[in-house]
Formats: sequence, C-alpha cells, structure tokens
Amino acid sequence: MRGARMSTLATLRGRIERIETADGAVQPHHVALGHAEVDAVLRGGLATACVHEVFSEGHQSAAATGFIAGLAGRVTARRPLVWVRQDFCDLEMGALSMSGLSELGLDPRCLVTVRAFDVESALRTAADALVCDALGAVVLEVWGQARQLDLVASRKLTLAAQASGVTGLLLRIAAAPEPSTAETRWIVRAAHSPPQALWNGWGAPCFDAQLIRNRHGPTGRWIMEWKCDECLFSEATDPQPVAATPAHRPHQADASIERRRAG
Repeated sequence: MRGARMSTLATLRGRIERIETADGAVQPHHVALGHAEVDAVLRGGLATACVHEVFSEGHQSAAATGFIAGLAGRVTARRPLVWVRQDFCDLEMGALSMSGLSELGLDPRCLVTVRAFDVESALRTAADALVCDALGAVVLEVWGQARQLDLVASRKLTLAAQASGVTGLLLRIAAAPEPSTAETRWIVRAAHSPPQALWNGWGAPCFDAQLIRNRHGPTGRWIMEWKCDECLFSEATDPQPVAATPAHRPHQADASIERRRAG
C-alpha cells in the first residue's frame, strides 16, 4: 500500500512540476533582439508565445513605451499588433503617436489600438486578444499598482499566449514588480543618445535596460540602442557607464534618493 501511495505521489509531483515550469516538451521559439550580450543571456533572444513585463517610473514612461515598441517590432514578424491601453495612461502621458511609432519602425497599418475604461476592461481585452493566433503580439499598458494584475491573472495571460503562439507584452508604468509568470521582467529608463552631427537632428533612441527576472538564465543591465531603420537593438555606440543596482534595494529607491537630493 505504501509503495502505491508513494508512486501516485511521485506521479502527481511530476505533473505539477510540468505545469509550474510551463515548458513541457516544447522549447519556446526565440527572436534575436540584435544586442549580442542580451541575446546570449536570453539564450538566443526574446522568447515568443509567453509574457514579458516592462516596468518604469512615471517620468520614464516615454522610454519604456519606446522600448516595448521595439520588442513588439521584433516579435510581430509583420503580423498585426494589438495595443491595449488603460484610459488613465492617456490622461497621464498623452495618446500614442502613430508618426512616432512609425519612426521607430512599426507599421501603423498593422497596429490596432484599444482604449479601455479601467484595468479590468484592459485585462479582459488583452486576454481575448491573446487567444487570436493571427496576431503577432499584444501589448497591455496599465498605470499604477493594479491589484487586478495578480498571479492568477498573469497565469491566465501566459496560458493564452502559449496556446495561441502570440507574445504578450505588459507595460507597467509607476508600478512595483510583483510575483508573476512572466518569462522576463525589465526595468527601463532613458539613456543618453550617441552624439550626432548637427544636421542629423536627434540621435538614435537609447535605453538603460535592466533585466531583473529571467526564468532560464542570468540577469543584467545594458545600454541598448534602437536602430529604427534596421528595426533591431544593438550595443550603444557611445554608452554611458551603468552602475549595478544593489540586490537588496527596490528599483524605486533610485528615484526617491534623487528627489531627496533635489529637495
């Protein structure tokens, strides 16, 4: 009897482990981002058919928006992109600029934007979009510490992405990371663009990108430059030094220290 119980217990544990890891026998497909070090850390690039999170402080929202637009551009592969935004994001940051996204390399003809009244509506819309296998990616953008985006909601989004093959990208502005099933989690800030000749206007977008969660490898922090014409990331041509964030401090501590100094 005891042997039978132990065998059943071992079988159940194996099933739970396969569900928890969500890997199964199928390895996720990866899309190279273009930045050699980042692609190496991610084992070939950004994994598709799963969920990735990008966080930023409120005053860094433009940088985070540009970064997640770059990620979306890499994984959509000329398929439609659905961008779901909570209404409050428009109030705080302004509407998405189609001309700006076009300059970043996204095709506005393949972009569908949805404005949701609240977090619940945005979450429900994104979940419905993720089950449509005709899409390339779904961006869900919400503001603040939304209690609705808990571990259960994250799990539902991940399962939908795995079933359809569509990549989910969560853009979290003015929020602190919490436990989730995301494949990767990033904190993004603006970085200095490389110097350009006066007649070239502004330089290429650069991001201070900190990878704080990687389910299948190490983390790190890099200055990533977005090549709008090639639609890929690369190492910054004139990178500024990046200091590593202490492991015991939350990322919001940087901003609070700066505010105290400024005061």
